[in-house]
Amino acid sequence: MKLFVIIAVMFMLFSCKQEKKYHDADQDKKALVTSDKLADILKFQEKLNAEFKDPETSPLADRFRIDFETLDFFQPDTNYVIVAEFIRTPEALPFSMPTTTERESTEVVYGIAKFTLNGKIQQLEIYQTPELISQEKYKNYLFLPFTDATNGEETYGGGRYLDLRIPDGNQIVLDFNKAYNPYCAYNKKYSCPLVPAVNNIDSEIRVGVKVFEH
Repeated sequence: MKLFVIIAVMFMLFSCKQEKKYHDADQDKKALVTSDKLADILKFQEKLNAEFKDPETSPLADRFRIDFETLDFFQPDTNYVIVAEFIRTPEALPFSMPTTTERESTEVVYGIAKFTLNGKIQQLEIYQTPELISQEKYKNYLFLPFTDATNGEETYGGGRYLDLRIPDGNQIVLDFNKAYNPYCAYNKKYSCPLVPAVNNIDSEIRVGVKVFEH
């Protein structure tokens, strides 16, 4: 009888350890995925800061660029790395998108992104710029301009942009941590597409680049 009790206790202890092992492995996997996402966000910020420091690529006037150290970013939040449903719109025709100047930008609605964010269902148009397709580095480029509830206060009043690539399947990753200001937010000499009203997010997107303080 004693031997049976000892064996039963050992079996229970072994079972608990096994269950905890699998739980820990699952947690480790989630932590690793989160770590990879965070590293990717920080890499984006580092690259953007380097572009702003470089006189060849910076939109900043020299008087601002000389003392430039870093853009002001929200704290990274991997909850804003969204896997959205991607619906292609192959029948869409080119249209003229107004800009901050008299120039108009020719765009095509390449697809629609559908997702849930902060408990709300969102649907945003994603654009392709026909004149860029011929350039090798831009042939898969997509453009997502959007506005949200932070504009005019914590972020640039005209909205922000996301650079995307054409996905293989019917999903697309939207990492709002990589939302950046158009160049006209830093220098009025630039002409920037205005965000269409259909791309307003009725929520605060408190990640990405903040408003630029001169």
